[in-house]
Amino acid sequence: MNNLLKVENLKQRFDLHSDFLDKIKFKNGKFSFVNKRVKAVNGVNFSIKKGEVFGLVGESGCGKSTTAKTIIKLYEPESGKIIFNGEDISNYNYKEMLPVRRNIQMIFQDPYASLNPRQRLQDIIMEPMLFHDIVSDRKEAYAKMLDIIEKVGLRREHAYRFPHQFSGGQRQRIGIARSLAVEPEFIIADEPVSALDVSIQAQILNILMDLKEEFHFSYLFIAHDLSVVKHISDRLGVMYLGFLVEKGNKEKIFSDPQHPYTKALFSAVPTIDGANLDEIIELEGQVPDPVNLPQGCCFHSRCPYSMPICEEERPELVEIEEDHMVACHLL
Repeated sequence: MNNLLKVENLKQRFDLHSDFLDKIKFKNGKFSFVNKRVKAVNGVNFSIKKGEVFGLVGESGCGKSTTAKTIIKLYEPESGKIIFNGEDISNYNYKEMLPVRRNIQMIFQDPYASLNPRQRLQDIIMEPMLFHDIVSDRKEAYAKMLDIIEKVGLRREHAYRFPHQFSGGQRQRIGIARSLAVEPEFIIADEPVSALDVSIQAQILNILMDLKEEFHFSYLFIAHDLSVVKHISDRLGVMYLGFLVEKGNKEKIFSDPQHPYTKALFSAVPTIDGANLDEIIELEGQVPDPVNLPQGCCFHSRCPYSMPICEEERPELVEIEEDHMVACHLL
């Protein structure tokens, strides 16, 4: 299979001080210029093949959603390359991105905040079709809209309702339907089930998998629930403080995690029989400040296996077996 998306050394930074005057500080009788920047994504590399689901996991604040929004260019990348369908879209402007946006769609974490409260469901779905010339007229758009909402488990009479008249699970179905409207090749699902009840989560995941089989989508699936990622993903990337610390085949990582952070994540997953209670890895300390990244391995201050080299030298991702890479000095 060919790569649909390839991300090379992607970096993203955010200024803490948006105003120039905020950056000027007076201390010890002198004026100084302070430019604090949050280092949100730090040289991320991964690829997604056609028809593949790549899961991205990690603690809240590790840079998963920022990575996704940078790939789709809701944020302009600080540096690095975003290659989609063989095209380097890293420096595309708004006009150049329009045809690309038809092929890359996003399902957001908060289904209510991502929907226009003044539009009925039918207009939410039909508007992108008409904008991207997917259909020739409103009559065709209406027929296609009805077909799409039925695919995601909504009824025809729902077409005339506003977002506030739906439940959380129904709103997320609308978000999925909207992403389908322009017939994309690639969908970014940013924690699409984290705000939903467990029973509804299963329904939404099944819809996403059924649509993948029918339309051969590729997904970047972001979540912090490892059971969800295991259910839907083909390959997996584990993020910590803006770095990928482990990536590769899902089965290999779940059966034999190698990075201490990955092991800690997996050991925290509750089980009915308590099988992993003796293997729980408790992490001490706090996540380092993303404004002042630590020298060496980003995880060394919380790692139970930290060595002197971990404080001095940042490990690179190395392949320990086919389709399984880890960034750790222990290996």
